[in-house]
Amino acid sequence: MMDEKTMVSDTLAGINGELVRYGEMISQTENMQLKQTLKQIRNQCEQSQEEIYQIARSKQYYVPAAQATREEIEHVKSILMQG
Repeated sequence: MMDEKTMVSDTLAGINGELVRYGEMISQTENMQLKQTLKQIRNQCEQSQEEIYQIARSKQYYVPAAQATREEIEHVKSILMQG
């Protein structure tokens, strides 16, 4: 039997995967009506992801990584600008 923490984590993982797939579909379609529909669905999916994420944070099921320091951000920027 799955516990609540596992269900929340699985739900977040599933939604995150859906968001990736919607992004791929949106960029690959030329039909503007379909593209708009996919964007609306993706936006609803993002709202659901945010709600589940907030639940996970409030119950301490998910603890985000520490924020990057300014030096770390500048280092990554410099690497990306070289490429």
